[in-house]
Amino acid sequence: MANQYEFILFDLDGTLTDAGPGILNCIEYALTDQGIELPERSDMRTFLGPPLAVTFREHFNMSDAQITQAIDKYRERYHDLGMFENSVYDGVPELLQSLQASGIRMATATSKPEYSATRILQHFELDQYFEFIGASSLDGSRDSKSSVIHHTLATTGAHPTTNSMIMVGDRHHDVDGAREHGIDTIGVLWGYGDHDELSSAGATEIVHTPQELLAALTRA
Repeated sequence: MANQYEFILFDLDGTLTDAGPGILNCIEYALTDQGIELPERSDMRTFLGPPLAVTFREHFNMSDAQITQAIDKYRERYHDLGMFENSVYDGVPELLQSLQASGIRMATATSKPEYSATRILQHFELDQYFEFIGASSLDGSRDSKSSVIHHTLATTGAHPTTNSMIMVGDRHHDVDGAREHGIDTIGVLWGYGDHDELSSAGATEIVHTPQELLAALTRA
């Protein structure tokens, strides 16, 4: 019996790994550099998921020059330390192993820069499950979820012409970006978004655990 999906796009932060501690530590590092008062950690959860430029612009009203400075400062700490203040969610390796054994093609589609995404996936030995690591570019030319998905599809030669492709992510940005390419999204609740956010964005299904996700992805 055939699998329901033939090709799966995975978000990274909040879907495969809990990168929250490292991301927030590096955002605080960048804000301190500009003398900006740090928000309460409890108020920073919404910073997890969107591209950095969006966070700095929408939450701190930064100019383009300030955003460039903040991102440079963020990366100064992130590439040496922050990316490894991170952990794989329980059940994710087993999920990926099962999907690979089922013959399903997989790639990432993350707003994290390709350099960082590749190092993280290699560090946690998750890169072996993906035929391509789709990610953003450091120069900012490919930073939206939609542009990352476009890049991933173009590189892999995958075409979302039927219902055989799905996006998996934890924030509305995943749903929004996938929709631009005619791709549905399964939302996961162990990451940084909540049920209301994913439902309002139009996720076709919402799951609570990697085990539920596996069932949804392999349901014939």
